[in-house]
Amino acid sequence: MSGDYGDFYATKQWGFPKAEAADHVPSPEQFMPEYLLDPTFYEKGYHREELGAGFHWVTSPAGYDAAFMQTGNGVIVIDAPPTLGENLQAAIESVTDEPVTHVVYSHWHSDHIGAASMFGQDVEYVAHDITRELLERFPDRYRPVPTSTFATDATLEVNGELLELSYKGADHCPGNIYAWAPAQKVLTKVDIVSPGSVTFMHADASENISGFFQAHDDILSYDFTALVGGHISRWGTRQDVEAAREYWHDLRDFADEAIKEMSEPEALQGFLVGLGREHQLVGAENWINSMVNYITEKTLTKITSDGRTWPERLAGATPFTKYHAYTVMESSRLERTHHGYQQRGSGGPWFIV
Repeated sequence: MSGDYGDFYATKQWGFPKAEAADHVPSPEQFMPEYLLDPTFYEKGYHREELGAGFHWVTSPAGYDAAFMQTGNGVIVIDAPPTLGENLQAAIESVTDEPVTHVVYSHWHSDHIGAASMFGQDVEYVAHDITRELLERFPDRYRPVPTSTFATDATLEVNGELLELSYKGADHCPGNIYAWAPAQKVLTKVDIVSPGSVTFMHADASENISGFFQAHDDILSYDFTALVGGHISRWGTRQDVEAAREYWHDLRDFADEAIKEMSEPEALQGFLVGLGREHQLVGAENWINSMVNYITEKTLTKITSDGRTWPERLAGATPFTKYHAYTVMESSRLERTHHGYQQRGSGGPWFIV
């Protein structure tokens, strides 16, 4: 195969049309740190910054992050993305000759811990109980089963250095934890906030969208000066989290509007006009798409709290918001109230919310 997959975009009858750069707003400058323009970043395969005394953030050209903390008696690693791979070891060796003694899993997903096995069998693998359960159920030789787990809270202490671990419920996925370095004021919470961006499609493929929303508030409950978010080749600030929270709440507010306005009996009948019973699902698709388009347009054109639109504030707003709009709309229909239920003799087959 030649590797030229352009023919997949030759027709728009099925699937997705090809995204064109000219149709989207360029990423804001704050999204693109200077090192992204440095050839040595791509030659080495990693970039490292010390965010607090002995606490280091490491990122890769592929946009995956990890972290490690020196203790004076061993290194604690948080996550091991395969796209960073052994370059994470190189980053550690660039500042210390301490051995890695602990590897903390943020959650069970392979894109964040799929290189953990490179640290061998002599380290302690730490994770939430659910992460161990999932890795035992779906074994992967590159992701060793955790040797130490916890249910709600745990403190990992090595040579007086503390890493406080906490689980506040399912969000991106069950078992996704908070790792808080109180002395350094650095928080690691993966796959919730991608600093400077709207996150990848569908709320970064999160499984519990209500928990995803809650996680923004939980992150802000920490007195952090730096956030390791797992993605986008940038560590985050409190301002990044506040912006992300505002964006998602705008999406949810417009989702509520769309669901209520387009689920009235008259509106629902409009989506089925001219369609026989055999094509009612075409009408259903148009109903869903109309709500998504409403939410997307309202979100992208809104003047936000700092006087700018979301495309001016966050990278990925124009290509990804339509996917987030669908996810938030569906989660609102599934995870939140339906504002009542059908009474006897009313509503008929049109009653949705």
